[in-house]
Amino acid sequence: MSPAPALIKFWQTDLTRECFLSHTAQEERRTLRLVCHDFADSVAPVLFSSIHVSFGTSTFTKPSRMAALERIGHHCRTLTFSMPHSSSTFLPPLLDPVTGVEQDFVYHPQFRRTPSRSSGDSQYGSWDVTDLLVKQYPPLFHAATNVFSFIDAISSLPCLRHLHISTPDQPPAQRYRRSAVDYALISLRIAIEQIPLPSLTRLTLSPIHPSAIAYLRPTSSFGCTPSSPRRWSKIKHLAIHMSSLPPSSSTDHLKHLHTYLQTFSSLTTFHFTWLPSPPSTSSPSPFPLTLSTEPSLTTPHPLPLALPTSNPKTFSLPPLRPLLFPSLTHLSLTNALVDAHQISSFIHDHRRSIATADFHAITLRSGTWEDALAPLTAISGNDAWKRKPDVSPLEFGDIPIKISGEDLKGANTSVICEEEIVEIGGFEEDETRSGSRRRGKRRKGRGGHGAAESSTVAGSSSGAGSAGLMRRAGERTRGMLACGAEHGRRLWKNSVFSWR
Repeated sequence: MSPAPALIKFWQTDLTRECFLSHTAQEERRTLRLVCHDFADSVAPVLFSSIHVSFGTSTFTKPSRMAALERIGHHCRTLTFSMPHSSSTFLPPLLDPVTGVEQDFVYHPQFRRTPSRSSGDSQYGSWDVTDLLVKQYPPLFHAATNVFSFIDAISSLPCLRHLHISTPDQPPAQRYRRSAVDYALISLRIAIEQIPLPSLTRLTLSPIHPSAIAYLRPTSSFGCTPSSPRRWSKIKHLAIHMSSLPPSSSTDHLKHLHTYLQTFSSLTTFHFTWLPSPPSTSSPSPFPLTLSTEPSLTTPHPLPLALPTSNPKTFSLPPLRPLLFPSLTHLSLTNALVDAHQISSFIHDHRRSIATADFHAITLRSGTWEDALAPLTAISGNDAWKRKPDVSPLEFGDIPIKISGEDLKGANTSVICEEEIVEIGGFEEDETRSGSRRRGKRRKGRGGHGAAESSTVAGSSSGAGSAGLMRRAGERTRGMLACGAEHGRRLWKNSVFSWR
């Protein structure tokens, strides 16, 4: 049975079809793809726009998986590479089986497919080291060091726009030990640098362990080439959620982070969050964009006794180059420990480009927030950002209230609704004029009793005016006042409005 013309027209219209698919669940899209070839061709770009890869021993080496990735890879826009830390990723020390002495292993990734390289060459340098690695390291390590499989997988994603890397659950005791996760990050970085990806402009590292930065940076790392930084300089949107570093930890991780951020020269948005590390619930770490002025990285450290020098007490570390992002427009920082002058100098250096700066759970070691945000005065030309509004903004709506004369004494009244003010103001003017005319007539008719009579008439007119006001008030006004004629008479008699 052929489909209805209305369904054909609906499905062939790009706007309606994409809107329909955006409101369907992932399971429904998979089922819809199996209906017919036309549905499969239309649903595939939406279904495979985001691919999640949990790396294992056969993720990029199984032929059926690689064939499927080649069929759907051109639809992928977002790739999530996840490799949690576990017992299978832990790498024990490499020991000599005869003497039990720990063996050194210097890793040199193999990613050049050259005709001169024969098939009998060792993957890890020497056959002795390769034999030890095969016997003592888990299969996941060998899958992580297979750089060619990573290159083949990334080459199937020519339209990749967003790369998301996740390496959670690293134990604090293994923070300074290399695991299979680190070798997989080296292979992934080399694959990204070797394959042309013109649309890749967004990078997310969430969550990431601190030592991962040393293997993801394209300079002074494993398998780096002179053209490696060129790939990462095209990233415009960067988000990093990293496990926080305790105050007593080494500064090597901070140096690697500073060097890593220097490669992103085209950043427009930057989000950084220090994640609490177990067992602590909240441990702020330094501001990653001002590490060049961080005291722990600029304070002289004691020299080793074995190193001769003219000054045997202290030595100075080479200064770090300040970070500068000419195109940065949005900055977001969470859970950091900074000085006021660090934030102030960063905002001042980026005053020509930065538009918004969000700070959450920030602890100031020195200074105040007025000192930290002082460059805003130079940017805006005034200090209006310092002044806080004394009165909250007015909101218009139907709010049922009941007002008594005692509540209004000595209090400031606020405007309820503009149209009610206009109506009450016009009626006040009419009542005042009618009272004046009546008092004038009584004075002319009764002579000396005019003053007494006028006061009596004024009082009666005020009562009549209050009743008339309640009669002439709209239904909305009476509903808001929620009162009767007697209450309205007391309200207008003691009101701050000058209607008498």
